[in-house]
Amino acid sequence: MQPSLKIVIVDANPIRAAILEGGLREAGYVNVTRIEDRTGLLARIYAIDPDVILIDLENPSRDELEQMFQVSRAVKRPIAMFVDQSDTASIEASVDAGVSAYIVDGLKKERIKPILDLCISRFNAFAKLQDELDRAKSALEDRKVIDRAKGILMKAKNLSEEQAYTLLRKTAMNENRKIAEVAQSVVTAAELFK
Repeated sequence: MQPSLKIVIVDANPIRAAILEGGLREAGYVNVTRIEDRTGLLARIYAIDPDVILIDLENPSRDELEQMFQVSRAVKRPIAMFVDQSDTASIEASVDAGVSAYIVDGLKKERIKPILDLCISRFNAFAKLQDELDRAKSALEDRKVIDRAKGILMKAKNLSEEQAYTLLRKTAMNENRKIAEVAQSVVTAAELFK
């Protein structure tokens, strides 16, 4: 447990917010801020810069859900959303928006800590997967550029594929650059001469 976590509660209903606050305080979390008025919500959340966001919407309208989903997409923090009723479309939209935990009819003080732990764990797991996906995409793009550059060098200098790659690697080492950067330079130069 990290009692120093900055937690924001977004809830217009003081009774329901008190349940969330009470559960957090009983679990040892002391740095809790409540936002009742949702006007300028995103700016206020950015100003507070919380580690975790808990949103309680009771029976949300589509507009309220969409506003909270916009917050979720923008802030890139663990978010737990509490609602009393839901439907499949709302659940799917919340997952797409990056909500880490979507809790239907689960606003009980004793459940807050396990939900918070789940929310943080799911957010971290998703962030790790997203990072791995981004690195894989980048590596694939680098590979494509290197293959294009090899093709250009093979044609322009009458080299084998291995010789073209060796030339790219040697140039990258001499210039203290990545092979993909050198390859991109070759591709860019070749496009200029078309």
